[in-house]
Amino acid sequence: MLKSTMQQALNEQLAREMYSSNLYLAMAGYFQSINLKGFAHWMRLQAQEEMGHAMKFFDYLLDRGWTVQISKIDQPPSSWESPLAAMEASLKHERFISQNINELANLAIKEGDHGTNIFLQWFITEQIEEEANVSEIVEKLKLIGDWKGGLLMIDNELGKRTLAPSPKETQE
Repeated sequence: MLKSTMQQALNEQLAREMYSSNLYLAMAGYFQSINLKGFAHWMRLQAQEEMGHAMKFFDYLLDRGWTVQISKIDQPPSSWESPLAAMEASLKHERFISQNINELANLAIKEGDHGTNIFLQWFITEQIEEEANVSEIVEKLKLIGDWKGGLLMIDNELGKRTLAPSPKETQE
């Protein structure tokens, strides 16, 4: 059985993951509005992935016998100065999520909650990948500077992203 401090912390992370999904959906709208459909596609898939992360927390809480507490989710911004500014905001957000996942893992260790610690290891690994993916896009955008042709090349590349099935889906 989860301790109440762990339950509360997991519910807070559930809300953060839902906010992440909303943030990336807002970014998809921003990119669509400036005709960068590849960026918009990438962010739509990112929003879906983040909602999948939220559902992992949702299911885990239920599996452990706790009530899920859905809190108010803040409204994300809807525009950015540039594609680079949007992607830098995404990277900053991913680093924030990584920090929170690490704090959750530290709490699980402190509480002696080995099950939750094991559960969180997937997220720790996932956050390394998330940060690396966004960082790569940020660095490419910095590299091309104001070159519109380079921006269109990156847009084309991002439009090819596919969403891998979740481990649960591949088992069914």
